[in-house]
Amino acid sequence: MMHLTFVLMFGSLLCLGTKSSNSFEWKQIMSEIRSSFQESLNMINNALNQTARSRSRSPSSPEQMFMISRQAASESQDLFKAAEIFQTTLQVLKDKANRRQKRSLHVSDLLSVEEVERIADLSGCPRSVHPSTCIGEDKYRSLSGVCNNRQNPLWGSANSGLLRWLPAEYEDNEIQPKGWNIDRQYNGFKLPLVRDVSEKLMHSSNVPVLEDNLYSQMLVDWGQYIDHDISFTPQSSSQMAFTDGLNCLHTCRNANPCFPIQISRTDKLSGSKGCLPFFRSSPACLADLQPNLQNTTQRQQINSITSFIDASTVYGHSEQLEKTLRNLSSPEGLLAVNREHTDNGRLYLPSVTSGPSACFQKPGSAANERVDCFVAGDSRVNEILSLSALHTLWMREHNRVAKHLRRLNPHWRSEVIYQETRKIVGALHQIITMRDYIPKIIGQESFDNHLGPYKGYDVVLNPSVSNVFATAAFRFGHATISPVLRRLNESFQEHERFSSLNLHQTFFSPWRLVKEGGLDPVLRGLLGRPAALQNQDHLMTEELTERLVVLNIPESLDLASLNLQRGRDHGLPGYNDWRIFCRYTRVETTSDLTEAIGNAVLAEKIMEVYGHPNNIDVWLGGLMERPLPGARTGPLFACLIGKQMKMLREGDRFWWENPGIFTQQQRHELETHSLSRVICDNSGVMEVPLDSFRVGTYPEDFHFCTDIPSLNLEAWREKPDNCTV
Repeated sequence: MMHLTFVLMFGSLLCLGTKSSNSFEWKQIMSEIRSSFQESLNMINNALNQTARSRSRSPSSPEQMFMISRQAASESQDLFKAAEIFQTTLQVLKDKANRRQKRSLHVSDLLSVEEVERIADLSGCPRSVHPSTCIGEDKYRSLSGVCNNRQNPLWGSANSGLLRWLPAEYEDNEIQPKGWNIDRQYNGFKLPLVRDVSEKLMHSSNVPVLEDNLYSQMLVDWGQYIDHDISFTPQSSSQMAFTDGLNCLHTCRNANPCFPIQISRTDKLSGSKGCLPFFRSSPACLADLQPNLQNTTQRQQINSITSFIDASTVYGHSEQLEKTLRNLSSPEGLLAVNREHTDNGRLYLPSVTSGPSACFQKPGSAANERVDCFVAGDSRVNEILSLSALHTLWMREHNRVAKHLRRLNPHWRSEVIYQETRKIVGALHQIITMRDYIPKIIGQESFDNHLGPYKGYDVVLNPSVSNVFATAAFRFGHATISPVLRRLNESFQEHERFSSLNLHQTFFSPWRLVKEGGLDPVLRGLLGRPAALQNQDHLMTEELTERLVVLNIPESLDLASLNLQRGRDHGLPGYNDWRIFCRYTRVETTSDLTEAIGNAVLAEKIMEVYGHPNNIDVWLGGLMERPLPGARTGPLFACLIGKQMKMLREGDRFWWENPGIFTQQQRHELETHSLSRVICDNSGVMEVPLDSFRVGTYPEDFHFCTDIPSLNLEAWREKPDNCTV
């Protein structure tokens, strides 16, 4: 390792594995580190202050809404600021060395382990949690996920780094995304612009949207809902570039955190410039030190919520957020509800506390008719109407179960009722996802191969969500999003008063639930209409590629381009590398690609766009694969999703099947419950399919709610002398 002082001061190279014993030299090193840290701190502070001033001058809608939906909770902002300072300090030191040496060096060439740790401390990065912290009995999982694994307390916890199953591939091996240097070639070709990939491969305006003959729209929306329970990679808090103060909304230059999507000036999304705004994901603070210092100092991304399937969508992932979601004055352990609006007597989620919010309003509505954004365990609750409906459904289920437990166990304190209900609701999220959802997505054969029967908790299995899962594989569902949100009446026909909506009309519009019929028409639409079937000739609706609303950006955006750019931002290896990871053969030729995707014409198009099969982005390649029998994904995504789900199941000490979490009788009762029953118990929908994810014909495939098995909470009755007090 080249020691920092000699590189910066004398231009010499000296290999040292540990901190020098020379006190003068060490003081010089620390002086250079502190100077670079202060320079970085000033840059970050200036950028954040300019961002705050810019937003205060902007209209409240739509420009500020994205700060609610796509940035982490306020209590996490200090952590993300520390991570930005840490990463920027490393780059400032490297840039100084490069200028003095007149050649390109890596951070790992300049710094020792101790020096990197010192920079992390100065930046405010938290220290690792020692296993000794996880002492005593813990009947209930922590909100943050810390200490789920007692030997590795941060595994799966909120605000920890996304797991890397393969090393990151950055253009400078440290932080620069793929495509950062426009003239860089890969395998003899430049990477195609992501917007070009979208336009040439993702859709054709002449191809109709196909309907899935097996599964309902609920399958798609549950996928989005449960994705928000296990992963959330926030984007940078700054709207301004750190080094030169450029506004990411107005520049087409790459300047961290700005990584704009380049497009042609004739593109209908371009407006007056040749790019669309894109903000890089927030970096993670220093992870656990690895033997290879380069891997330690590489930019990593963060998961700001818990990786576990734990209903964090309902309860949040921090004590501060939890307090805003609970009715702390209730003796029944209830969640807070909306005080202004009701749904035919049923309750809505509470509104944000600092109104007026930036959610859209009904055109022409008066000020006293406002419907502010909802607040839930996940900040993305308002993104789309169906997502708001599912969040509301589970808030109601918590309160329903809590009230019943209170009647069964009047001696229980409010906190016990709350925690026991949270435990039940979390288990139902796990059951519905793993029993009813995942086998339909990856196919029963892949489920058996990658997961198989539950064999108990595995203490050496890291349950943290992987980067490739969150950024690519679990975004498969974007190709099955319908361009229309159906709203149906009691006979599961088009609603007479509340017509179906184009998808873009449902973005950030909770007023449509409150003012247009409540949850019931939306839930019937999810249950009673088929999902859009993935179609290689039309992989994504134009509602998402031409009219996506991202509310801190004035223009419409393209979800396909955003997904591709996000994968490059994270330095994800390409499609072929992940095929090898999953033990499939590498695609070498157009013929190989045709075999993988089952479409010769499309294979030719992909090769024409990318030039070389090794250049294919993993999200695009996995999405294009021919689905497995009985599945809605191809073999690559089935492998990656299956591997992740196994880790989430076996790596969770509080998994519902793990002995000691529930009694045998309680487990039996939990298994009888279903999403259909949750809908029956918490809405005005009176007829449902036995399996909410299977599409059927009304009325023959629907059942009255009285015929749907229900959870018998008698299994949770306790005598006063055995209760938790």
